[in-house]
Amino acid sequence: MSTETVIIEKLGAQGDGIAGSAGGPVYVPFSLPGETVAIARVKSHGTIMSIATASPDRQEPPCRHFGPDGVNGTCGGCTLQHLADGPYRAFKRQLVVDALKSKGLTPDVGEIVPARPGERRRVVFAARKTEKDMLIGFNQAESHHIVAIEECPISSAGIVARLPAIKAIAASLATNAEPFRVAVLETLSGVDIAVDEIKKLSDPQRRKAIETVLGLRGIARVTLNGEILVEPAKPIIDFGGVEVSPPAGGFAQATKPAEEAMAELVLAHVGKAKRIADLFAGAGTFSLRLARIGRVHAVEAEAAALAALDQAARKTQGLKPVSVEKRDLFRRPVMTQEFKPYDAVVFDPPRAGAEFQCKELARSAVKKIAAVSCNPLTLARDLAILVEGGYRITGVTPIDQFLWTSHVEVVATLEK
Repeated sequence: MSTETVIIEKLGAQGDGIAGSAGGPVYVPFSLPGETVAIARVKSHGTIMSIATASPDRQEPPCRHFGPDGVNGTCGGCTLQHLADGPYRAFKRQLVVDALKSKGLTPDVGEIVPARPGERRRVVFAARKTEKDMLIGFNQAESHHIVAIEECPISSAGIVARLPAIKAIAASLATNAEPFRVAVLETLSGVDIAVDEIKKLSDPQRRKAIETVLGLRGIARVTLNGEILVEPAKPIIDFGGVEVSPPAGGFAQATKPAEEAMAELVLAHVGKAKRIADLFAGAGTFSLRLARIGRVHAVEAEAAALAALDQAARKTQGLKPVSVEKRDLFRRPVMTQEFKPYDAVVFDPPRAGAEFQCKELARSAVKKIAAVSCNPLTLARDLAILVEGGYRITGVTPIDQFLWTSHVEVVATLEK
């Protein structure tokens, strides 16, 4: 380890400051462009020791768990609380611009739809039982150390208010001192808690855990390693006026405002399409909204998510017909000829994107496509495939859903 002074030139894609050196770039977390900082350096990683010249874009972190003055942040849940709002949003938008440019794409990129404190309805905590306490919080950056939290400005008030209950449930389930994962989703009927990475409980501990949950208010369901432990109330989330009971530990968009912004862009682009295919449909985030416009065919690999979508569609009046298909689109993409009946296609894949699916879609005659992504780099690759196939990008909108991190969602619209 060496100590040296560097000047931060720019922010990297993960939000770390980058300084140049004779040995190559040095990545310095919690630093900002234009700052002169003294660092302890190990290879290409620098830890701030002091800031000689601070950026005018540096701000006081809103959360006390983030770290003193935003330097060497303690809690690993956020990485950019020290960056002022304007530059922070510009940084995220630029990530999308740069990703597209790397594939030769230069469409107009809209202003980012901002995220605000208190919006996160889905949070994943790290947990571990010690001799003295039950730790609930986030892993410190590049560490297995859990920073226990008592507040969380990104999380909804409903989740923050139930932190003591979440802690009590975690304590009742912990079998040893090994860390485990607690995913919390706030629903209309209470919080849905999915606990993973815990070994099998003994029957007495299982009964005690159930008693603990039943003695608490505002808990809809607790699952352990994907199995329902107890369900005092069926969890319910709302997709554009359609109530859905999501599968245990299933995917849901992290914030309601971001989900609604994405859906609004998708629905506006689809317009009056009569036949719509929704690929990687999940539990129906887009399918159930689209079914107010036209007939929808929802394709999804996860059986539990597809069953939740199907059940919600069947019990909701006023929707056009919704058909479902269980299909792994990575192994067996929808083929070009299968797209013939559809006027529009929507796809929202995992971070890996939809490369092989887009190769088939690019050869189709579908008039409108809405691409939703949580990874600008794989989205850029997929859009380049579609553009090469004759599609024209008509809109790109970045959406901030994970506040004070480098993650950014995008909705892109295309026409042929």
